[in-house]
Amino acid sequence: MSDTSSSEPTMEEILASIRRIISEDDVPATPEAEVHPEPVHVPPPEPEPVVHPEEDVFELTQKLEPEPPPHRPDPFPAPIADDLEFEPPSRPVVAAPAPKIGPLVSPQNADVAATHFGALAQTVLMPVEGRTLEDVVSELLRPLLKGWLDTYLPGIVEEAVKSEVERISRRRL
Repeated sequence: MSDTSSSEPTMEEILASIRRIISEDDVPATPEAEVHPEPVHVPPPEPEPVVHPEEDVFELTQKLEPEPPPHRPDPFPAPIADDLEFEPPSRPVVAAPAPKIGPLVSPQNADVAATHFGALAQTVLMPVEGRTLEDVVSELLRPLLKGWLDTYLPGIVEEAVKSEVERISRRRL
């Protein structure tokens, strides 16, 4: 136990050390510092904003109410009559008959359109049992697809064969 007390400073030594540090801080480092202290620039305090009592101050706890739109006079004012009451008309109001309008297309054009619609109906027989829309579409697209393939397929195949032959020949070299 005596070994630990000799290596640790006592309370009096610690207090003496603190007093010595404090006294060193109180002594000025150079005599010039005491003679000519540097002036500390303190900015003047900012003036407080002046609140005029007639100004409306918005508080964050207040609700902001929208301002009503400016009043504009009604362009179609109603007649002013306090003692007038509504009276239904004595006889029913009948609308004027609509003028007769002729057909939009001439009879010849209507016949031509009807003929074309009839031909379309003959081509596309939807009400047949078991026939679906997909069947109708494939029947209509088959001649178009055949024509496209007849036109473009030989060129496509020729280009594909050329590129494959070139790829194989490069691999052998």
